[in-house]
Amino acid sequence: MSEETIYGLHAVRSVMTQRPQAVKRLWLIKRQDERLADLWEQARTHRWVIETRTAQELDAVTQHGVHQGVVAQVTPQGPMAEEDLLMRLGEANHVPWVLVLDGVQDPHNLGACLRTADAVGADAVVVPKDRATGLTPVVRKVAAGAAETIPLVQVTNLARTLRALKEQGLWIVGTDGEAKTPHYQAPLTGPLAIVLGAEGTGMRRLTREHCDVVVQLPLRGTVQSLNVSVAAGVMLYEALRQREQV
Repeated sequence: MSEETIYGLHAVRSVMTQRPQAVKRLWLIKRQDERLADLWEQARTHRWVIETRTAQELDAVTQHGVHQGVVAQVTPQGPMAEEDLLMRLGEANHVPWVLVLDGVQDPHNLGACLRTADAVGADAVVVPKDRATGLTPVVRKVAAGAAETIPLVQVTNLARTLRALKEQGLWIVGTDGEAKTPHYQAPLTGPLAIVLGAEGTGMRRLTREHCDVVVQLPLRGTVQSLNVSVAAGVMLYEALRQREQV
């Protein structure tokens, strides 16, 4: 099986903790760095291959990513299948909720969305397989470990997945700047799927048609829209606020 590169302290620590069997080797910066002491110790405990590299060599491996002196070669973790997601939601001992991203292509945005979805305790992040980014080293770095803890579900047909979620009892709430209802007036306490569109283009027509309600994030200044990861954070934390008040 092929290997993939993960870099950055939080991302590498997370895979070392969550999937230690997946780690094949570690590349650590040559200079002494106290932040890496626990990684050295854990690597020795698991008898992983450890190699030291210069900062320039790590820059080259990560294509000048912010590696913080640590890079890991690991067995890839594939995305969760739609069937497994539906089973997970059906067996949940809490009110399930997911974040759905309709065609987000910027890996920084996907990584930030994974991080926020994990922070609020959502069950998964759903994305289409086509015309959208998946789990890349940049996504994992920005997610700061969340890529190992919250499932990313890549689906072939997003409209079909939304129908399946609706049949399982989830309320589908989309976001659109042209909507009339502000996001804080929508009920977000029950089984829920929050849907956001792609950067610049928003939700596709079929995606919007499968929403039970479409809300807007009020903009009072001069900007015309929010970054998708910021919008996801606003929606997820409004949902968390409402859910904790029930």
